[in-house]
Amino acid sequence: VDRRVDPAQVVDGAFSVVSLAMNYFPGQEEPAVDYRIARYAWNEDYHEIIEEKMKDLNTAMQELGGIQRFYTDTGPVLERDFATDAGLGWNGKSTVQIHRKLGTWFFLAELITTLELPPDLPFGDHCGKCVRCIEACPTDAITEPHRVDARRCISYLTIEYMGVIPVEFRKQIGDRIYGCDACLDVCPWNRFAQTSRETRFHARRSVFQNQLRDFLTLDDDGFRKLFAKSPIKRIKRNRFLRNVCIALGNVGKEDDLPALERVASDQDALISEHARWAVDEIKKRT
Repeated sequence: VDRRVDPAQVVDGAFSVVSLAMNYFPGQEEPAVDYRIARYAWNEDYHEIIEEKMKDLNTAMQELGGIQRFYTDTGPVLERDFATDAGLGWNGKSTVQIHRKLGTWFFLAELITTLELPPDLPFGDHCGKCVRCIEACPTDAITEPHRVDARRCISYLTIEYMGVIPVEFRKQIGDRIYGCDACLDVCPWNRFAQTSRETRFHARRSVFQNQLRDFLTLDDDGFRKLFAKSPIKRIKRNRFLRNVCIALGNVGKEDDLPALERVASDQDALISEHARWAVDEIKKRT
């Protein structure tokens, strides 16, 4: 039996799955910079923040006699399916979970327990005929409702993908240097979104005081310091500067060329290849 669908394979004697949502929306106003970072990565890594809160919940439930394990995007759990079954929300056509009051700006977490808890009922799909997320995707990664081709997804390409970004997707990436909120931004359910009370999700000033070309001066140590406790840290300097170079190739100006030409000779081939592409793109425009 697949551990992802059978909680008893994860916790012996499991009877219930508690599905939770945490609002991370940092507010409507975007920092005045020449690039975009997915909102969830504007500050600290959500894994650590949510784990703090899940530990407290776990302790409280142990006092009721339960044995638990909890996850947040870290274990063998079908998060969105459990959330749908628990009546927390529903999977939108972009495959992102949608909540009636939070829209799409939330993280999921699960607590698998041996306690027998009364179930909540799912309330169904409320997307109707809306296809805004499908139409908004810059790379047409949402190939049909509820199906995403990760190989085309900008979030995948700028975060998970470790190699050279295919030239065919570079223009569509635009000014995005980590992740993509295109399908989230247009969801009509986000009109109900409220700014998160958790300030560690709000924009980090030390990051957003930089313009694109400033990031090109980062060495490994500087990168780790700037993005300490940030989810961006996990892609390391080479992938991050790869993304920065692509964004500069798309929106950069002539005065960005010296910084790009300098990293075009970087020892890391992933950085230098994209820097040379960016230089060529800017020169075509100027």
